[in-house]
Amino acid sequence: MKKLTFPTSHKTQLMDISKEVKEEVIRSGVKDGVCVVFTPHTTASVFMFENQDPSLRRDLLNALNRVAPSDVEYLHKGQNAAAHLKSSRMGNSVSIPIENAKLLLGKWQGIFFGEFDGPRQERVVYIKVIAG
Repeated sequence: MKKLTFPTSHKTQLMDISKEVKEEVIRSGVKDGVCVVFTPHTTASVFMFENQDPSLRRDLLNALNRVAPSDVEYLHKGQNAAAHLKSSRMGNSVSIPIENAKLLLGKWQGIFFGEFDGPRQERVVYIKVIAG
């Protein structure tokens, strides 16, 4: 299993981690199977999203801000309830089939890490490639 660690630089941001995941699939030597990408954080997410138009990423963050705004009062005792709610909506893992040593991604699909409570010195994503 590969452990990616990296800092984030903004309160909310989306980072395309597709390249790192693809590299791990190649390193694994698995020709057919599945790749699981997971983050253990409750204020961050891993999800599939369109990877061609960067403005769509801003649209997603804006939509999540409308669903879980950070400037309203929540029952949660911390100051990051909105981040928890955004993370729960987006999910913490994806599973992608592998065929002929390649991820079966759609033409415009990418694998993203979503930060909702940054900036943080260290965020973690685990990549597990499983032969099938």
